[in-house]
Amino acid sequence: MERDYADLRDAIAKLCANYPGTYWRALDRDMAYPTAFVEELTQAGWLSVLIPEAYGGSGLPLSAAAAILEEMQAQGCNAGACHAQMYTMGTVLRHGSDAQKQRYLPQIASGALRLQAFGVTEPTSGTDTGALKTTAVRDGDDLVINGQKLWTSRAAHSDLMLLLARTTPLTEGVKSTDGLSVVLVDMRDAVNNGLTVRPIRTMMNHATTEVFFDNLRVPAANLIGEEGKGFRYILSGMNAERILIAAECIGDARWFIEKSVTYAKDRHVFGRAIGQNQGVQFPIAKAYANMRAADLMVKEALRLYEAGGNPGAEANMAKMLAADASFEAANACIQTHGGFGFAEDYDVERKFRETRLYQVAPISTNLILSYLSEHVLGLPRSY
Repeated sequence: MERDYADLRDAIAKLCANYPGTYWRALDRDMAYPTAFVEELTQAGWLSVLIPEAYGGSGLPLSAAAAILEEMQAQGCNAGACHAQMYTMGTVLRHGSDAQKQRYLPQIASGALRLQAFGVTEPTSGTDTGALKTTAVRDGDDLVINGQKLWTSRAAHSDLMLLLARTTPLTEGVKSTDGLSVVLVDMRDAVNNGLTVRPIRTMMNHATTEVFFDNLRVPAANLIGEEGKGFRYILSGMNAERILIAAECIGDARWFIEKSVTYAKDRHVFGRAIGQNQGVQFPIAKAYANMRAADLMVKEALRLYEAGGNPGAEANMAKMLAADASFEAANACIQTHGGFGFAEDYDVERKFRETRLYQVAPISTNLILSYLSEHVLGLPRSY
């Protein structure tokens, strides 16, 4: 039976009420991290709902995490500062050893440790994960890591990083995604000891970085699962990531639509509310219909994921359709507000910039279409 998690949504809405537009605008001006917001979410246990109760979490399904993140966005907040903890710890939970789970998961659940950084993308490979060049070479009881990662979000605000690196050289005839391994890097020890983190300023207040590894030594015991099988480990995590970000986009669309409707009712020009004009009504109504349709795909992806199936196609479609719906709603909201849509006091332009990201990240719309073409429709591979 489908759950709407009304109790979780109400609790998130109350928490978010403590972080109104003025809070986010101040951070936006300084490109500052929402430390207070993330700390309150952590202490309330909202970021550890997917961790089993045995390790100090709530043991809730992915649909609960989706409801939490959707509601954050719908309330005008930005879950991008902390959403990675929802899905990165899944790799440790599913593939980590008992010792690793006992060591890290309770501390992540309590907030003593932050697992917010996910090191995959590189400057020369982009989304071609098999072409990554960062290496982790065994040397006694250590792995020696060299290379560079790009768009490693929240690395400056995380204690742990889940890193994908090549442990077996790429040779002719070997599948490019073989020989990749997942390593848990304790950044508290690593920064200035072989790890350098450099912030990247972006169009929106998103704490992303590039990171450099220069003979960084990490205990080989920090290898997650079997050496060389890392790519398949992160795939299920990527499905969860896409579903959760799709839920965030649904939340964004809800926020834009509510904002548009309220303004269209209140704003009077030529002696009547602008919302009486079909030229204003129709774009908002169309955005609402597309948001509702995308939400159904998100729910279907969640159903398949929680049933233990492979929701690759559904997770990709959910992310694409929800990102399209949120961007359509954002455009309608800007147009409804006219000039005021560009004024920071209305929060529309901030949320517009934030939701625009999801046309590109964590996977671009074109790559989703390529995936569907090849793996669902059976068309020839295009790349």
